Amino acid sequence: MLAADPATSIASIAAEAGVDRRTVYRRFDSREELLAAIHESRLSAIETAIEDARLREAPVAVALHRYVENIITVNRTWPVDLTRMLTDDTIRQRRDAYITEVDTFLERATDEGLLRPGLPRGWAAALLVELMHLVVRQSPELSAGRAADIVVDTLLHGLGAP
Repeated sequence: MLAADPATSIASIAAEAGVDRRTVYRRFDSREELLAAIHESRLSAIETAIEDARLREAPVAVALHRYVENIITVNRTWPVDLTRMLTDDTIRQRRDAYITEVDTFLERATDEGLLRPGLPRGWAAALLVELMHLVVRQSPELSAGRAADIVVDTLLHGLGAP
């Protein structure tokens, strides 16, 4: 609901969840507190997804697929935009840390020949994010694994080393 309408009321959220709004208010004092909890859950899920992908240790092709599959799952589970929360220093630092981790991995993928060199800085990362968002929006019927297959195949055929 929040992905479709970030201004959704607590009453609407409660109704969609099948509970009374008083149930939500017992746990969260305000809509902002509820949103903060949702954003915290999304951030934690992203961090876990990155850790599980083993971007530093696993072979790059394996790590790439694992990362994409995990992030697709996160995006489907927590379809909320973090940009509203980036004014919070802690959240911004956590987000910056995982962006750095992924950028470092993509540099490793280039160094090891999975991605071709010479692309504009940040191009592979931006394209990967867009491909993951695209498959989440346009192909919800696909399993996370199959969606990851498509994203990785598209990325590598567009950016793969010859």
